[in-house]
Amino acid sequence: MHKLETLIIVLKDMESALLAYSGGVDSTFLLKAMQLSQIRTLAVTAFSEITPYTDFAVAIQTVEEFGIDHLVIKTDELSNEDFVKNSPDRCFVCKDKRFENLTDIALSKGYTSVIDGSNLDDTMDFRPGIKAAEKHSVRSPLIEAGFTKQDIRESSKHLGLSTWNKPSSPCLATRFPYGQRITKDTLKRVEQAEDFLKSLGFNTIRVRDHGGVARLEVSVDKIELLVAPQTRHTISEHLRKLGYTFISLDLDGYGVRSQCLT
Repeated sequence: MHKLETLIIVLKDMESALLAYSGGVDSTFLLKAMQLSQIRTLAVTAFSEITPYTDFAVAIQTVEEFGIDHLVIKTDELSNEDFVKNSPDRCFVCKDKRFENLTDIALSKGYTSVIDGSNLDDTMDFRPGIKAAEKHSVRSPLIEAGFTKQDIRESSKHLGLSTWNKPSSPCLATRFPYGQRITKDTLKRVEQAEDFLKSLGFNTIRVRDHGGVARLEVSVDKIELLVAPQTRHTISEHLRKLGYTFISLDLDGYGVRSQCLT
């Protein structure tokens, strides 16, 4: 628990902080650490068409259980052409505006810092959002305290957090290859497709939208279940009703291919 002790020291030095809270593994663990540090805390959750509704509902419930002040803000990424055109800097465009808003809220409510749940693993990947955080002086205490994703899961389990083994769930915009325009209808289609697959027991799932083609990613140990005749037929029939012409399976499994591949 040495890293947790370090994290609490980092947080206590802030005295107060506004957390960009999604309800995921990282931000929930950080929220718990903020509670343990006893600093003045405000959790802010953004909600829009790019947010999976189930994640939003979990975020609301979790903060309520923690008894921490919570603010929900409505964002409108689809009104921004730089976001909709879905270039490789799309995440920067989103986070730049979001962190600007959070900084304004923190200033108006008297919070000394704005923080997010980025961890060390995020620094090893292509994450334009980190540049947006740097631009707006948003701190990442989990990085400062040396937490990897695995560290966070292990510490979350130790603290009894239900999110310790929750699958990662980035925004729905990540389901589209760069250069493919993002619309309200296609975001909804992806969300409905993933919700249906989760109802069949595929908890770790991505439906990559390539126009008329849905490319499914599931964990390797679930591939055999997905291609079973009845399951395959059920999935194909349902996704075709959602508007997909072709439904394909990524044989490499979940998380191997980059989003930007076409």
